[in-house]
Amino acid sequence: MALNRYLYTKKTKNKRYETPTFSSFKRKATDMYVFSREGDRLDLLSQEFYGDPRYWWVIAEANFIGKGTFAVKPGLQLRIPKPIDNLMTELEEAEKDK
Repeated sequence: MALNRYLYTKKTKNKRYETPTFSSFKRKATDMYVFSREGDRLDLLSQEFYGDPRYWWVIAEANFIGKGTFAVKPGLQLRIPKPIDNLMTELEEAEKDK
């Protein structure tokens, strides 16, 4: 299972830097939907739902949450892609098919 979120990304060149582009996370019947609460953070949600805070980027990408903070505004409906093992396998296979 890949823990490096840049392993299966495309990189778009800009004048000054490269920006990673993730494959889209397709919606599935196994996905969970939750409403964020006061004090929620991406890394804490990742720990709660995946058992590992390093998958915070999956939740961020699935919900189009911008960069720069782990904080999540209260009251947002968040999609939690599940199961994480299958998601990482899909990213690996998409990269192999390129």
